Amino acid sequence: MKIALSFLAFLFLCVSALGTSQAAAQAAADPLNEPPGAEIARLQQRWAEVNYQLEGKTQLTAFEELIQDADAITAANPDSAAAFIWSGIVKSSYAGAKGGLGAMKLAKASRADLERAMELDAQALQGSAYTSLGTLYFKVPGWPVGFGDEEKAEELLRQALALNPDGIDPNYFYGEFLLEQKRYEESEKALLKAQQAPARPNRELADSGRQDEIKVALLKVREKLHK
Repeated sequence: MKIALSFLAFLFLCVSALGTSQAAAQAAADPLNEPPGAEIARLQQRWAEVNYQLEGKTQLTAFEELIQDADAITAANPDSAAAFIWSGIVKSSYAGAKGGLGAMKLAKASRADLERAMELDAQALQGSAYTSLGTLYFKVPGWPVGFGDEEKAEELLRQALALNPDGIDPNYFYGEFLLEQKRYEESEKALLKAQQAPARPNRELADSGRQDEIKVALLKVREKLHK
């Protein structure tokens, strides 16, 4: 089970020169006092490094550390949908990298984080919770092993596309879902749209990694279409 999730643009902390106070300057200098947006931005960047640049035991160890960071951020920011979305992404990505029985526990923890994010703000980060949760539902095995549900997966992925129709992640994961469903022409259309998605600010590594995944998925689709 590989859940490589990579998602989504974030709002970075912006402080105008006119409105910057001494207290704000001190907060920016002290990581312990930084606002959640800065913490999440660092988590997001580190996730891209771990997910796309590391392998094997080194990657697994890094994911374990990321989960600790994500849990600390959600504990400190219990009303932040963005924090729970990224906590869910980190745990699902670790589940995909780890595999085996331990992956199911991580997938359930990811689902809990993403459902909490939707309770707080279902439209946060352009509906990224829908994308991540929908991906979980089609990647995880069904009953009695897991909670996988193809109908639920498609429903969630379509909701993600309704909120972010041109986004790289919702189109890629919907295309991957359609590939698994053997709906090859629909899959190719979604993957091509993902390939043409606009670049995301400060997401160069994540975009590059996702584009590589899109190319692989398109090759699989075209092999099926031209058999």
